[in-house]
Amino acid sequence: MRSSNPVFSRRGFSRDNGHAGFNATPQAGAPATGNPYAQGTAANPYATNPYAQTDIQGVPQAPARPDVMTIDDVVTRTAMTLGTVIVAATAAWWTLPVDKENVGTAIGIAIGAAIVGFVLSLVNSFKRRPSPPLILTYAAFEGVFLGVISNIVSVYWAPGAAMQAVIGTMAVFAGVLIAYRTGLIRVTRRFYGFVMAAAIGFSLLMMVNLLFAVFGGGDGLGFRSGALGIIFGIVAIVIGACILALNFKQVEDGIAYGAPREESWLAAFGLTVTLVWIYIEMLRLVAILSGDD
Repeated sequence: MRSSNPVFSRRGFSRDNGHAGFNATPQAGAPATGNPYAQGTAANPYATNPYAQTDIQGVPQAPARPDVMTIDDVVTRTAMTLGTVIVAATAAWWTLPVDKENVGTAIGIAIGAAIVGFVLSLVNSFKRRPSPPLILTYAAFEGVFLGVISNIVSVYWAPGAAMQAVIGTMAVFAGVLIAYRTGLIRVTRRFYGFVMAAAIGFSLLMMVNLLFAVFGGGDGLGFRSGALGIIFGIVAIVIGACILALNFKQVEDGIAYGAPREESWLAAFGLTVTLVWIYIEMLRLVAILSGDD
């Protein structure tokens, strides 16, 4: 299963000259930075937006106009995107048999869908404006990949693995959301830097492992099987959980600063990519643990 997560290079909700990014005004003596979580007084990236709401002290408040992003918009778009993933995964599960005679064809289709989904994720990540059709198309191809892989794992390694992975993913999402809302997780400059460093390092290590697997056969350096596979699976899930916290922070900031409603699709895309990442790692972990029984 692939372990590439384009959410690691996710952009924020602020835009400068049409390009996405984060803006911050550092305090006196602090170095200038594009880090969205840098210490200092955050500049409103939508300061020219007449619909951005602030109180008398200039602190951003939730927008009241219908043409700016709200939490309902984010929830609705995320439900649509995840719903597309689920529908496509279900269809792939039931229409692409994975018995010994047909498993090769199913795997080929899954790999093709994964490649297309990955390319679309990159396109969506770097587009100047969110494209709902491209985001939903990404979700559909990702769903096909997940449906086939989940079916294969359930048939050949761990019956019921897909449901266990779904429950595990939901538990991680709920846990991170509760921790974020109660202040147990605070997205600061240090937290942001740590998560990005860990994500990039993990991704590079998995790429090296994949290269060794392709050219040397087997599981490469052995990072994705046995005891090491369990350890790296847990690490991957923890990284995904941290990325979820970054997603929540981006959503919160976008709403507070009066981001355009179309940005809710960007939020939905980021959340979907992260949840897919966590699900894949959960599925892999269940398969490894079942194989060790």
